[in-house]
Amino acid sequence: MMLQGEKNWIDRFGKHLQYERRLSDLTCKHYRRDLVAFYEWSEAAAVDRWRDIDSEHIRNYAASCYRKGLSPRSIQRQLSALRTFFRYLVREKQLKKHPVQSVRPPKSGKRLPENLDADRMARLLDLPGDGPLVNRDRAMLELLYSSGLRLSELTGLDLGELDLADATVRVTGKGNKERILPVGRMALAALKSWLKVRASVADADEMALFVSNRGGRLSARSVQARVDYWARRQGIDTRVYPHLLRHSFATHLLESSHDLRGVQELLGHANISTTQVYTHLDFQHLAQIYDRTHPRARLKDKSRTPTK
Repeated sequence: MMLQGEKNWIDRFGKHLQYERRLSDLTCKHYRRDLVAFYEWSEAAAVDRWRDIDSEHIRNYAASCYRKGLSPRSIQRQLSALRTFFRYLVREKQLKKHPVQSVRPPKSGKRLPENLDADRMARLLDLPGDGPLVNRDRAMLELLYSSGLRLSELTGLDLGELDLADATVRVTGKGNKERILPVGRMALAALKSWLKVRASVADADEMALFVSNRGGRLSARSVQARVDYWARRQGIDTRVYPHLLRHSFATHLLESSHDLRGVQELLGHANISTTQVYTHLDFQHLAQIYDRTHPRARLKDKSRTPTK
């Protein structure tokens, strides 16, 4: 049975995460939950001290998690928590080396990004009504889909970064890297309508392109709420969030152009492997067409089954 003093290190680690690394309360809670689960497993395995834990214990623990039905992604998260905890114990001179270092987490299937098909996207963007806030929301949705912006890129936009004459927008992405993106015809029209009424809502000295009804820069959470509102209002039968419009932009563009490098540039991906996930979506689309149309894909049709 583990000594009580050993469990105290979980509490010290929690304070380290909270006060030194300044992680959120929810993240600290998740770390503690994973560590307590491992602590309880260690007690059952008759391990007395943290320094007695070796890589074989970690592998056995991961195997026990798998037998309980945890997904590879959940096991990866647990091992990540243990890796961070044991690294902390090494720093505090409780261990000479951490035992998770040589343990490889299980591979999980690549999660493909969701997207809306063209028909549902058209329905989402066909916002009814008029007025400053409807015009603002229409411009936001059109721009997200037209140019494939990240949420942070949208909320960070200032008036001077939109060039209506050139139909482009200059955005600052990850790593403070700038890129200039084309703005589509429908998005351009929506932005012009919004700019005509923006002054009636925005504070006089506010430079943000999109503002709230209080006059200041629109927050990311507000954009998420408005996208969700319009999706439900338009009867979209799936959860819709700002990044879904970026995924849809990439998927639809790749389906029509097959220009992976071009899509990479537009999305602002540093590595093309990040963009390649959309080729899997494109393949799925082609596979569905094949299954519906190719004669060899319909051999299970009873009307085509040869008789003896």
